[in-house]
Order: sequence, then structure tokens, then C-alpha cells
Amino acid sequence: MAGANSVAATAATPVQPTAPRRPGMLKRLLREPVAAFAFVLVVALVLAALLAPWLAPTDPFDNDLANAMAVPGTNGLLLGADSQGRNMITRLLYGLRITMMMGLASVLLGGGIGALVGFAAAYYRRIDGLLMRLMDVLLSFPAILFGLAIAAIFGPGVPAVVLALSVATVPLMARIVRGAALVIMRQDYIEAARATGMNDARLILRHLAPNCLSPIFVFATLRFGQVILLGSALSFLGLGAQPPVAELGAMASEGRNFLFFAPHIAVIPCVLIFVVVLAFNVLGDALRDALDPRLRV
Repeated sequence: MAGANSVAATAATPVQPTAPRRPGMLKRLLREPVAAFAFVLVVALVLAALLAPWLAPTDPFDNDLANAMAVPGTNGLLLGADSQGRNMITRLLYGLRITMMMGLASVLLGGGIGALVGFAAAYYRRIDGLLMRLMDVLLSFPAILFGLAIAAIFGPGVPAVVLALSVATVPLMARIVRGAALVIMRQDYIEAARATGMNDARLILRHLAPNCLSPIFVFATLRFGQVILLGSALSFLGLGAQPPVAELGAMASEGRNFLFFAPHIAVIPCVLIFVVVLAFNVLGDALRDALDPRLRV
């Protein structure tokens, strides 16, 4: 009887409705087919760049003048050969590797410095005006001009492009971080942390920086595609990687001399640049939607 009574009491107890579980960030990101395709494409591009030494069928510097400017499909060359007879697939893999390494280094260096400037401007209001006016000055110079100036001082090469793109990224990241940090600084838990005597460095690292990660990640993803495009443009102008180093912008620049005889030498690297930039832009937009709390259902 006691067991029956307990079962009856349990059955009579109203069941409290549970709040529906919100899907995780990755699930929200992959909910849209276009975003899922961009994510898979970005992963494939990153893996191709990382595994270039193992995926490439030949050495990127091996010349074969017998196959110079061979069209795609000739003599087993799926994407043809360049003006020196080098396999285009190999050159594209290594070119993608260098181009993405340039973009990653520029975003990490410029984004890191910009984030520090943004946090300092938001937290220490006395220097906010000075730092932001300095960022305005940097914003007034296009990345191409930075590249020209740095190449004139240090000489053309990958380090010059990375430095130019890093400097161009600093003010953009600083403004993004400052705007997000100013909103966080108005929250009650920041005042509570200050009331407990927490020092500035610990407060920034423990409370301010973690709550600004979402806009930082979104901007870094979008900026990566822009940096790839700018870096390729600088290399196309002869300021970046120098021949015979494989880099997508430099490959397109080399191929422009043979547009009427072997257009694939310039067209294929340009198509790959387009695919990389488009994939990261779409992924950045999808990441912004996935991390936006107003869009969570």
C-alpha cells in the first residue's frame, strides 16, 4: 500500500516543464547549408595548406621546360604547368600555404596589438582620446601604401607584407574591441570586481577579455579573408613573395605575361584566391549569427 501510495503521489505531482536546450554554437553554425559548406571548405583549405609537402606530387621548384605552359590535362598534368614547366597543382598547394601563413601572421600580430589598444582605451578613459586619434591616423592610410613604404625601407618580401597588413589591422581591431569593452565596462559585475580590490590586469584578463571574445573571433575571421586579398594584391605588385617562391598573388602576376598563350597560369591562382576569400567571408557572417545572443532560439 505504501508503494502504491508513493507511485500515486508521484503521478499526481505536476511535472515542471523544462526549458528547451539551446543548440551549441557549432550546431547553430552548421544549421544553414551555405554556412556548413563554407565551414567544410575552410577546413579543407587549411588542411591542404598544412599538408602541402605530402599532397604535392612534385617539388615546387622542379623545372621541366619540355612541359612549359602545358594546358590542363596534358602529359598527366591535371591543372597544367607554368612557364617553367612546374606542376600547377604543386605550386597552388605551396602558394596556398604561404598565402594563408601570411594572412594568419598578419591577423594574429595586428589583431593582438589592436586588442591591447582597444582594452586600454576602454579601461583607462584618460588615454582613450589619444589612442583613438592615433588609430584614426592609421586608418587614413591604405594597406597598399603601407606595403609600398615598408617595401621601400626593408625591401620586398613576405615579412614586409606581413608587417604592412598587421599595421593596417591594428586600428580596425582596436575599434572593435573598444566598442565591445565599453559595453562590458558598464555591467554590475565589473563594479563588483573593482569593489573587491581586484587589480586592473586581473580584471581585464578575467572579466573584460573573455566577454569580448565573440566580436574578436568574428572580426578575425572576416579580416582573414580581407588580408588574403590584400596580401595577394601586394604580391601581385611585386612587394611580397619573390620568384621562384610559390605564392598565389605572385603566381597570378607571373601568369599575366602569358594570358594569350596559357591563361590558366594566371586564372587558376586567381580563382583559388576568390574561393579562399569567399569561404572566410561566408564563415565570418555565419559565425557572427551563431554568436549573436539575439538570434539564439
